[in-house]
Amino acid sequence: MIATLIVAWIVFIILWKLLKATLSSALTLAAILVLLNISFGITPQDIWHYVTQFAQNLSHIQSGK
Repeated sequence: MIATLIVAWIVFIILWKLLKATLSSALTLAAILVLLNISFGITPQDIWHYVTQFAQNLSHIQSGK
């Protein structure tokens, strides 16, 4: 019984740290996107377009085309 509680507590602590890190990253990314939009008029769709274009360029370089 006590071992089960200890394991449950360890799992809870790990999940809590993971949740905090995820929320922190999500809020940071959201703040960056809002600042880019307000400052320069860059939308999340623009950023996504550049990311996908960059990934395609990398795949072309790797394949040697």
